Amino acid sequence: MISSQLSHIDIELTERCNNACIHCLINRSQQDANARAREMSTEMVKGILLQAAALGCLTVRFTGGEPLLREDFAEIYLCARRLGMWVILFTNARLITPEIAQLLARIPPGRPVEVTVYGMRAESYDGAAATSGAFDEFWRGVNLLREYKIPFVVKQSLLPSNRGEMAEFEAFAAELPAMEGNKPGYALNYDLRARRDDPLKNRRIAALRLSPAETVAILARNPDCRRGMREFAGKFMGPPGDKLFACGAGLGVCVDAYGKAQMCMGLRAPDMVFDLSSRAESGDGLQYALDEVFPKWREKHAQNPEYLRRCAVCFLKGLCEQCPAKSWKENGTLDTPAEYMCQVAHAQAVYLGLLREGEQSWEVPEADWHERVARFTNEDSEASLP
Repeated sequence: MISSQLSHIDIELTERCNNACIHCLINRSQQDANARAREMSTEMVKGILLQAAALGCLTVRFTGGEPLLREDFAEIYLCARRLGMWVILFTNARLITPEIAQLLARIPPGRPVEVTVYGMRAESYDGAAATSGAFDEFWRGVNLLREYKIPFVVKQSLLPSNRGEMAEFEAFAAELPAMEGNKPGYALNYDLRARRDDPLKNRRIAALRLSPAETVAILARNPDCRRGMREFAGKFMGPPGDKLFACGAGLGVCVDAYGKAQMCMGLRAPDMVFDLSSRAESGDGLQYALDEVFPKWREKHAQNPEYLRRCAVCFLKGLCEQCPAKSWKENGTLDTPAEYMCQVAHAQAVYLGLLREGEQSWEVPEADWHERVARFTNEDSEASLP
């Protein structure tokens, strides 16, 4: 008897990538033979898709690394579509070939392909991807998507090499039918390495992060910024308490390249992943994770005194990205405050009029923050605290 239902699953087909982006939290070299040897087999991926379909799954997101590095991508894609799933493909588009484009045109994924753009010129793109010739291959892939009329949307990793190209990138995005007039998204506040496997790369990633003030300036470029934040704040502002998972982590399933089920794709702490191969004989790994493993993990409570003093009583939950996954990547624990995320949230709160300059959110009395949130969510125009 099936007790769980699964509407969506994320599957990371590989950590390997044909880009060598310095800001990436997960990528490994496409020549990494050890990573390739450890990756799920075609049959294991298809088995996971079958389990997901049995749980009512409607959508699968294939990500990486670069998922098109898998030589069996077409076989995996067709398996998902034959099971009736819509497919979301995250790609840099460099490996879009006429054959892949024809496949996506003949059997549409049902959701727009999502292409990350690293620059609008060869110099900026190749610099960000740390790969010579990457821009030309990216543009060839984009043109194939256009030629075969495959809907796709774009997003950009904002980096020093492409920061001056935002207007050009947004003009390009505006011409894409699948964007439907929406502004493209930007990756701004880069996560550190999800496996905590490279301190040098972590230092380089941290150096690429926007300052809190720069983050606010980028967000404020969108005329709908305040309205969107106001709608979000009305639903999600308030202290999370000492329970670590106040989000949707564990209500769905993410599967890494090696067949480990995770509550979210960012949380790769060794004691917070479930090896699906341990249920290979019964063939019910996804259901077991959803019914037995994840619910226990979702009940975890913070023990760190600093987290309890600050995060547990902070009303900025709707703005702050602090979570067990961020804490793991930043600090190697599930309940240590992620200082950078905290600073960015405070900067946004000052901009929105929820905090005064220099004020600490966890020190604001409950009645006071309730009044501030109510005023903000009901405001007709920009307002600041008296």
